[in-house]
Amino acid sequence: MTAKARQIQLTCQVIIAAAVSGLLSPAAQAQQANAGKSFVENFDGLNRSFWYVSDGWNNGKHQNCNWSKKQVKVESGNLQLSFAQDKTGAQDKPSDRDFACGEIQTNARFGYGTYEVRMKSASGSGLNSAFFTYIGPTDKKPHDEIDFEVLGKNTGQVQLNQYVSAKGNNEKLVPVAGGADQGFNDYAFIWEENRLRYFVNGKLVQEVTDKAKIPQNPQKIFLSLWGTDTLKQWMGAFSYTQPTSMTVDRVAFTALGEPCRFPESVLCTLG
Repeated sequence: MTAKARQIQLTCQVIIAAAVSGLLSPAAQAQQANAGKSFVENFDGLNRSFWYVSDGWNNGKHQNCNWSKKQVKVESGNLQLSFAQDKTGAQDKPSDRDFACGEIQTNARFGYGTYEVRMKSASGSGLNSAFFTYIGPTDKKPHDEIDFEVLGKNTGQVQLNQYVSAKGNNEKLVPVAGGADQGFNDYAFIWEENRLRYFVNGKLVQEVTDKAKIPQNPQKIFLSLWGTDTLKQWMGAFSYTQPTSMTVDRVAFTALGEPCRFPESVLCTLG
């Protein structure tokens, strides 16, 4: 790209961003001003200043594994989050769980825009391979959340959901052709002040326009694999035979009003 063409592109981006900003409410503009910047993570490494690796704790009695940094690896341009039998806890002390699992989350919070992941889920009933955004009481904010979750009891589908001030019950199950654990699939959502759209492999599968069901608070981005002994009705009866992994090829965020950042982005196909 020539310098002149690059300057034209940058000018267009500024104009688009300004136009979008002008359409946002004052509250939405404030949200955007305090949110993280666009990025594309291809996992050539794991930047610890950007990503926080969960280690030595769990989310409650429903979770049968402790988060462990040993279950988080980057290999050959992919992030591997694993689930394995391991009673080693933080600082190599014995854990109160028989299993260990992997999770990473961003240090920064992100607002309105496009969130995308390319991943292959783990296999196994009682497991949850998740790509989601979340903020909550530990960050002195209401519980807001937007989810893609593949439940190992049926990897032929992915569950969509969102929470607003801890109120959920917005679940929808969407088929994943060929199985979410058999190959890489693309999951994305476009989060706007008055609309939330979910996509699976580039296809629009859910649109939410009721503002009462759309989160408003900037959130952190999470990638996680975990299991349960107790949530059988939702995630299936837990059955462990061998270690398994969730593999992530790419995760990206594009702020509202900015152009697509890689050719496979759902924003490129929307035009």
